Amino acid sequence: MNRHVEFDRLHNFRDLGGYRTADDRTVRWGRLYRSDSLAKLRGRDWDRFLTLGVRTVIDLRYPWEVEAKGRVPEHESLTYHNLSVEHRPYNQAEIDPALDPWRYLADRYAEVALDGVKELRQALEVIAAEDSGPVVFHCASGKDRTGLLAVLVLTLLGVSEEEIVADFALTELATERLVADWSAVNGGRPPRWPGYGRAPAEVIRLVLADLTANHGSVDRYATDRLGVDDALRAALRRQLLDG
Repeated sequence: MNRHVEFDRLHNFRDLGGYRTADDRTVRWGRLYRSDSLAKLRGRDWDRFLTLGVRTVIDLRYPWEVEAKGRVPEHESLTYHNLSVEHRPYNQAEIDPALDPWRYLADRYAEVALDGVKELRQALEVIAAEDSGPVVFHCASGKDRTGLLAVLVLTLLGVSEEEIVADFALTELATERLVADWSAVNGGRPPRWPGYGRAPAEVIRLVLADLTANHGSVDRYATDRLGVDDALRAALRRQLLDG
């Protein structure tokens, strides 16, 4: 199976299937996708998207981002949820180049983990719902907010930290096109921050280490802060795992 689903205007759409879990099960292909903004879907990209049979879209962006940039096109087959997990906006293109870039991003993830408890829990519930799949969740670039939710889902399914880190870093394959998109709508100039669109493994390793230091483990964060119980865990596994 091909993890990367090719589109003309989407650069970071991929399937979370195929990862193995600690109890030797496999995440189902074609059930859960992560992406950059689905507002870019047009023409043959839209036709290709519809062939995936997606039933649920979780948009992790701010409502003002949705208003300014648009959302996934409406369709009778789709249920749409706007769950804004981030509560402290910042302009990633304008991050001070003198800062430690990966520590800076990890600190922003920590803010989302703290502030976005309600919305992250809601997103997990939507993914676990019996009639929700296939599901796509996305933000703007499919990197940070999307990356954190992917970490939580894969952790709760029992995927290894090594594979979770590797999945996060796959966004690096889209960086050049994400930067080109940004430049195209900003007069052709590059972002001030040279790390724009980057997703090195170091970032998510810092995030995982922070969650472990503060909560004992990522799994304990999900239990203690998000209120993930045995029923929700079982529902996620029922919906997303083979075997």
